[in-house]
Amino acid sequence: RCRWPFPICPISYSSYTMAFSDTCSRPEGSSTGSAAADGARAYLIGGNWKSNGTVASLEKLIAEFNAAGPIPANAEVVVGAPFIHIPIALQSLRKDVEIAAQNCSLTGTGAYTGEITASQLKDMGVTWVILGHSERREGFGMAGEDSELVAKKTKLALAEGLKVMLCIGEKKEEREAGTTMDVCAEQLKAATAVLSEEDWANVSIAYEPVWAIGTGLTATPEMAQETHANIRQWMADNVSAAVAAAVRIQYGGSMKGANAAGLMSQTDIDGGLIGGASLTKGFFDVVNGVPSA
Repeated sequence: RCRWPFPICPISYSSYTMAFSDTCSRPEGSSTGSAAADGARAYLIGGNWKSNGTVASLEKLIAEFNAAGPIPANAEVVVGAPFIHIPIALQSLRKDVEIAAQNCSLTGTGAYTGEITASQLKDMGVTWVILGHSERREGFGMAGEDSELVAKKTKLALAEGLKVMLCIGEKKEEREAGTTMDVCAEQLKAATAVLSEEDWANVSIAYEPVWAIGTGLTATPEMAQETHANIRQWMADNVSAAVAAAVRIQYGGSMKGANAAGLMSQTDIDGGLIGGASLTKGFFDVVNGVPSA
């Protein structure tokens, strides 16, 4: 077990120079199958716990994940925990599941009350951050985040050593109006304006049709593939063919165990960003839906 919480006593903490995660004894994971071939994109399965869970419920969920069996060797698995629960995950979740934050600030450290910075997350042992999620773009009782703000956060997170799941996607009325790629292109354009080609090695694009998030609706594999292919072509035209070929594009519209294999069988769907299903042991049904290498 790791030294968390620190003892409540008048001692000096100056000796704690390692990342919190370095003091933890997380259980080992296991893998099955073959790793992705050289030059092939490994699948990326992300879970987003959003603002859900208690200490007790997450300890139960983590125990279920730890007992869920091997992870395909051609897949990378990450879960995005609420800030307050990140230490629980870093303390006890199996080592082959990485930990993401669901947001980070636009600032470095300093007088920014209530903000949590990318450097603090990195120092804690977090390796990924989810940015630009449609819920944050829309706002919830506060102003939403525009594409320029999301792009600036992305650049800062990368500079601090985090990897980024960059979320994009259209609303129902935009899909019905035939403007899906116009919306996605606008959101991507802000990122391409500030990111270098090298930066994209540490970015995945999470395409999340807003109309499918948490609604039970989902695009058919063919519909999702069409949009993913269009996104990849846009990246080829506006960044480079090499980046377009390498960047992973996750599907984020109500992917679950029942539809994961069908979606990920498509050429340009490189995994998923999973919401509600990641709060159950059924998350590993999605993980196990990854096609064999």
